[in-house]
Amino acid sequence: MKSRQGGFLIAKVHQASGRLFSKILRENDIDFNPSQGRILFALWQGDCIPMQELARRTQLGKSTLTSMLDRLEASGHVRRRTSPEDRRSVLVELTDRNRDLRGKYERVSGNMTELFYHGFSPGEIEEFEGFLERILANLMATQEDL
Repeated sequence: MKSRQGGFLIAKVHQASGRLFSKILRENDIDFNPSQGRILFALWQGDCIPMQELARRTQLGKSTLTSMLDRLEASGHVRRRTSPEDRRSVLVELTDRNRDLRGKYERVSGNMTELFYHGFSPGEIEEFEGFLERILANLMATQEDL
């Protein structure tokens, strides 16, 4: 039986694309990394949300999210504040400085997507992403059982 390497290949693609995307971000004077970009992307979809909702949207654990938010707050991209409705809840919101970077980040991200799918037909992209969605659903279903 042939050894299957899907997980290994996905990890290698993730690692290589992360390094390349980090380099492209630096070259375009964007001062956050791809992992932080995931948080900012979630906030660009809906700002001023509770940390619990941000953790759900990004699939990040609380401690990982907290440390990443510490760095994003220190660099002036986000701010945390207590919810006026529930003092136990912490809201995360974008700063004006970060809102100004959104268009630039989206252009760079679009360029990265073009690199990622170079030589693929639209049908191949659809099929590939469908396979990834199925793999993710399999993993998420198993994760819920743990």
